[in-house]
Amino acid sequence: MEDLLRVGVITSTHGIRGEVKVFPTTDDPMRFKKLKKAVICGRRENVNVEIASVKFFKQYVILKFKEFDNINDIEQYVKKDLCVTRENAVKCEPGEYFICDLIGLDVITDEGEHIGKLTDVLETGANNVYEVTADNGKTILIPVIDQCILDHNLEEKTVTVHMLPGLMDLN
Repeated sequence: MEDLLRVGVITSTHGIRGEVKVFPTTDDPMRFKKLKKAVICGRRENVNVEIASVKFFKQYVILKFKEFDNINDIEQYVKKDLCVTRENAVKCEPGEYFICDLIGLDVITDEGEHIGKLTDVLETGANNVYEVTADNGKTILIPVIDQCILDHNLEEKTVTVHMLPGLMDLN
């Protein structure tokens, strides 16, 4: 489980007073209104920042950090990830999980058969899809619907699934 969760990417500076334009990578960009602290993930080191102001412009969030008052000081962080600690992350509802916590889980059937490892979560319009890499290297796609996904057990690092008839044939 990762300590830092990415909520956006700094795409450019905005104005001359140290504001940045952030492309949100979170499900709910409005979460930035409540966000007080964040971390800019740099190549060499991470920089803890406090958020002074939040504005919205098209699909972007315009942030002002208390630590930066000048475009020259902030422009070195363009194209860097903006992250939050787990304490500052949005709390998941029951049955919701961070994608980074799911990657690498063992996928087993309700009959006890090991299918493979969960390697990606594809976000589609209707429902998400788990991409599972089988032990033989084959990719299996499993829709994240109640009929297929029975249980997530993060302590045991497993996802229990029910393979609907014909689902393995599609992959």
